[in-house]
Amino acid sequence: MIRLLFTLLCLGLLPAAHAANDVTIPMKAVRLGAHSYFVQGLPGAASSENQGFMSNAGFVVTRDGVVVFDALASPPLAEKLLGLIRTITRQPIRRVIVSHYHADHFYGLQIFKAQGAEIWAHRAAEGATRTEDAALRLAQRKEALFPWVDDNTHLLEADHFVDGDTEFEMGGLHFALRHVGPAHTKEDLAMLVREDGVLYAGDVVFRGRIPFVGDADSRAWIAALDKLIAVHPKILVPGHGVPSRTPRADLVFTRDYLSYLRTRMGEAARNLVPFDEAYEKTDWSKYRDMPAFNEANRINAYDQYLRLEADGTGE
Repeated sequence: MIRLLFTLLCLGLLPAAHAANDVTIPMKAVRLGAHSYFVQGLPGAASSENQGFMSNAGFVVTRDGVVVFDALASPPLAEKLLGLIRTITRQPIRRVIVSHYHADHFYGLQIFKAQGAEIWAHRAAEGATRTEDAALRLAQRKEALFPWVDDNTHLLEADHFVDGDTEFEMGGLHFALRHVGPAHTKEDLAMLVREDGVLYAGDVVFRGRIPFVGDADSRAWIAALDKLIAVHPKILVPGHGVPSRTPRADLVFTRDYLSYLRTRMGEAARNLVPFDEAYEKTDWSKYRDMPAFNEANRINAYDQYLRLEADGTGE
């Protein structure tokens, strides 16, 4: 009996047992254009419930290889993404574009690196994996997302750093990388697939929810959104949430939220109004019912208040 079961397993007629750190959360590759796909993360912060799958990633299939955009929040999630890619094409994984070095977007890089992929990121991300903050974040994720993030999870830097807007061609497709930082981070990169009109925007755009702004340079972020509006994409894939087939409207929404945040907190800082008082007097009704309002809005407002106060102009 044991010999029969072993034979069936070797022939692939019985399912192999899951490894202890396999992700079981559902993941689906959705086609957005002739060559462009994405997977959509679940709402909320990274947790054992979503197994860290809370951000989006994309991939583009060319006749000469695959370009991946972001690598998700753990090696097992990246393995699952790789498996989905393999159901569509056997083309090699040539390149991974990292939108920015936040844990939920790059912890899976080692899986694609093992496939021979070259990792690209913006020059501003150089050294990001070697900071004290990076070490603290990895330790936190090992606790929050064990066993999916563990001692075998390695933080990989890019093999190639771009210094600004960059164009490249692969397999007859034309890709436009746009540096849109400092915004969500200083190294933010977006990628447009010209033939499909698909824009992978990373966390510069949070569709259908309040973005996490923190102490980012909101003035620069607003300029970055204007830069993406000028690209005129047909479809926009945000870092979190569902894709948009009305990209301009969603880009404008995020830009206008940032402008409102900056205007209200800037006025308070300039007029020496204490933050708590300013926050309570601000009309948040347009945003209050949106996802992540309770988690992000007050933090956004406080950090922007402090930044604008330190700037001295409140503008």
